[in-house]
Amino acid sequence: MKNNNRLYFKIILVLAIAAVFLSFKLFVPGEYLTLSYIKSIHTDLVSFYMENRLISIAGFGAVYILMAALSLPGAAVMTLAGASVMGFWTGLIVISFASSIGAYLAFLSSRFVLRDFVEKKYSEKIKKINQGVKKDGVFYLLTLRLIPVFPFFIINLAMGLTSIKAFSYYIVSQLGMLPGTAVYVNAGTQLGDITSTGNIITLPLLLSFALLGIFPWIAKFFISIIKTRKALSGYSKPEKFDYNLIVIGGGSAGLVSSYIASTVKSKVCLIEKNKMGGDCLNTGCVPSKALIKSAEIMHYSKTSEKYGIKSMDTEMNFSDVMNRVHKIIRKIEPNDSVERYTDLGVDCIKGCAEIISPYQVKIDSNKVLSSKNIIIATGASPFIPNIKGLEKIKYLTSENLWELDYLPKRLCVLGGGPIGCELAQAFSRLGSKVSLVEMGSKIMGKEDDDVSDFISEIFKKEGIELFLNHKAEEIKINNENKILLASVNDDNKEIEFDELIVAVGRKANTKGFGLENIKIELNDNGTIKVNEYLQTNIPTIFCAGDVAGPYQFTHAAAHQAWFASVNSLFGKLKKFKTDYSLIPWATYTDPEVARAGLSENEAKEQNIEYDLTTYNLSDLDRAITDSADSGFIKVITKKGKDRIIGVSVTGRNASSIIAEFVLAMKYKLGLNKILKTIHIYPTYSEAVKFTAGEWKKSNKPEKIINLLEKFHKFMRG
Repeated sequence: MKNNNRLYFKIILVLAIAAVFLSFKLFVPGEYLTLSYIKSIHTDLVSFYMENRLISIAGFGAVYILMAALSLPGAAVMTLAGASVMGFWTGLIVISFASSIGAYLAFLSSRFVLRDFVEKKYSEKIKKINQGVKKDGVFYLLTLRLIPVFPFFIINLAMGLTSIKAFSYYIVSQLGMLPGTAVYVNAGTQLGDITSTGNIITLPLLLSFALLGIFPWIAKFFISIIKTRKALSGYSKPEKFDYNLIVIGGGSAGLVSSYIASTVKSKVCLIEKNKMGGDCLNTGCVPSKALIKSAEIMHYSKTSEKYGIKSMDTEMNFSDVMNRVHKIIRKIEPNDSVERYTDLGVDCIKGCAEIISPYQVKIDSNKVLSSKNIIIATGASPFIPNIKGLEKIKYLTSENLWELDYLPKRLCVLGGGPIGCELAQAFSRLGSKVSLVEMGSKIMGKEDDDVSDFISEIFKKEGIELFLNHKAEEIKINNENKILLASVNDDNKEIEFDELIVAVGRKANTKGFGLENIKIELNDNGTIKVNEYLQTNIPTIFCAGDVAGPYQFTHAAAHQAWFASVNSLFGKLKKFKTDYSLIPWATYTDPEVARAGLSENEAKEQNIEYDLTTYNLSDLDRAITDSADSGFIKVITKKGKDRIIGVSVTGRNASSIIAEFVLAMKYKLGLNKILKTIHIYPTYSEAVKFTAGEWKKSNKPEKIINLLEKFHKFMRG
């Protein structure tokens, strides 16, 4: 019975709100809510107010409360009009309380009856507000009130969906809206002084409206100061600093951060406990691509007949291959060396860093350095899953793989992501019998199904055995045989191996350098939580690279490093929001897979209307001459437009082909512009132009074409 009564009351309340809305639309002409109309009856309003103050205040307050509660248009005009009639102090008191009471009623209505509607209509905005409420609670609401990032009516409705207490909501709204209300009321009092067109442009009026424009910036500035002081309270700030910037981690993000800081002549210190260059140089991008190239040469020798060479005698020594890998690392090392960065003006220190305060870093438990700001760029490490018996064997990861001194006959690779796929194909081409175990339904899980299926077929043709939908359960050792038990559909598959590579993902390096000392917050996935400026919850500490996410690519780390270093050094003057609008990446299998923007699957999931254009590389002359004419390009454009919102390239040199698409997407150059660009023949870059041509064929102006046909027919007589 209680639920029925509650439902009936909700229905009555909704009907009442609807009736007021309808009445407002039907019986309140739009001209009533304009300044010109208010000005035309201003004298009469003032006269009535002077003779009937209490009635005027009560009536005005009631109407204002109703408009604020129901989010009816015209509140700004009402504020200016009320102030022009009642004056500053009376107007401020009446309007401040009326707006707060109206906001409170809207809040209660939302909490009681509008929850489902608001969640559906404003889901993205509500999600952001809920995150803020969870983190900062009342302080976050005060910030929203002082700085109108969101329309007030959305805040009123959205806050009703949160767990904030009703009384707290009213008090904070009353205080938070007061400064902004005062600015509007002040502007309204100036409007009241206008008696003719000659004094419309007056200094007080111009200053009042200028204040309306800059108030959010002023409020934002003071809120920033309050937040900073709150976060840094309890810590002693040095009178003098050793450095402008200390960077922890000498990988891609750390190196670029240090480079930028030294370029602008700040004093910067770079701390690295292992090798300069980080994962990319020593255990990731560089060694893996060197190994892939050696494997590619072996593959050419085995498939030489398709190049018109009947056979090629090759002899491969795995130790020589690995020696080449390390030689290439040594050749690139000088670019990331201590010597180079010292010459650039960076103080490079080898040691373990521990953050002991927002301004101080301890090195190897003895030396303490101070800095105005700190950048954490500690990278990520291979994630090791909890597999029974895994500790019984010396398994391989992307970190220790390069110590391998023999080619395993039977190799098992756990993980069908980019790293797993690249290593599986490379070792298969070098001569290992490779089994790739993937828990998901496909390899390269972030790519479209047709891309994944295409690479899967290549792998199968090359002899790689794929175990999809298989979960690694246990490692067993039977005599000298190592066996992986992988479950599928309540059944176990036994996979024998000599070596096992674990490549199921990477986890951020957040342990062992003092994050817990100053309570730096982490995301649910283990990365360090940062704002759009790459700033942590401690204002003096920034973060870049794999440890911050959301992308774990060398080029993404370098991209973030610019924002982290510039914001840390110049943030008090100007801050730059990190731009994630376009992050391309590639998987270096053969054929390669490269992508930027949305995949077709993602476009469908987000209900985006799009056009799909495909181009098959079997039509590309250069690919044909190289006997590499397998693969395709997929371009996703906005429905009926030539603007690219996503591109996927699968084929030889895909990581290079995609560059022109990325440039076009970054600077909003459509496919028509690409089509008008001259491309050298014969090159792989022509594929970009031919893809644009395919789009043009599908979007040709049929009416104009028909008219041209008639024109040419007429010209023939």
